[in-house]
Amino acid sequence: MNSRNITTLLFDLDGTLIDTNELIIQSFLHTLAIYYSDQYKREDVLPFMGPTLVETFSSMNQEKTDEMVRVYRDYNISKHDSLVTEFEGVHETISVLKEKGFKLGIVTTKRLEVVEKGLKLTKLDPFFEVIVAIDHVSKAKPDPEPVLKALEQLGSKPEEAIMIGDNYHDIEGGQNAGTLTAGVAWSLKGKAFLEKYNPDFMLDHMKDLLEIVGVAER
Repeated sequence: MNSRNITTLLFDLDGTLIDTNELIIQSFLHTLAIYYSDQYKREDVLPFMGPTLVETFSSMNQEKTDEMVRVYRDYNISKHDSLVTEFEGVHETISVLKEKGFKLGIVTTKRLEVVEKGLKLTKLDPFFEVIVAIDHVSKAKPDPEPVLKALEQLGSKPEEAIMIGDNYHDIEGGQNAGTLTAGVAWSLKGKAFLEKYNPDFMLDHMKDLLEIVGVAER
C-alpha cells in the first residue's frame, strides 16, 4: 500500500488529538476511591485507558458496573473543560489536511455527546465529516466495525485510509479493517508499547502525518 494514495484519515480522539489523560486518570481514581478505598494509584489505572468503561468496570464488579460507569461519567463531565487541552500541532495539521481535501473522521470509544464537547472545546469540530462513537456500534475497537462504519460513511475503501491512535485498540482496529495504521509517540503508554503492535507509521509529532501523505506544510 502506498501512503501517497491515501485519501482518508481516521483518528482516535482521547490521547491522540486531545489530551484527556489527566481527566481520565482523575475520573478513574475518583470512581475507584468510592468502591475500593485507597486500593488504586495513578499507575494502576493506566491499563484501563483504551477499553470501554463497561469492559473495565465489569471486570471488577459486574453487579455495580452500570453504577460505576455513571459515577465515572458524571465526574468526567464536571471536570471536562478544565482539564482537556489539544496536543501541540494538532489544529494546524488537521487544518492543512482539510484544506488539501482529505476526508477526516473520528473513531472513538467515547459517547458522541462527550466527543462533540471535546472537539468544540479545542475548536476541532469544523474539520471532521464523520464521527463514529461508542453509541453507533455494537462492537468497539479493536473489532473492525467502527473503522469500517466510518469508511462507509465517508465513501472510502480501507486501502486508501490510515487509522491513527494512541492505543493498541486503534492499531489492531485499523489492521482488522484493512487500513494502514499510525501510532502516536505521545501516547501515555509510551512509544515502545505501541511499536509492539507494528503500526505502519509512528508519529513523533502530528505534523509528521503531512509528510506521510505527501502534503507540504503551509
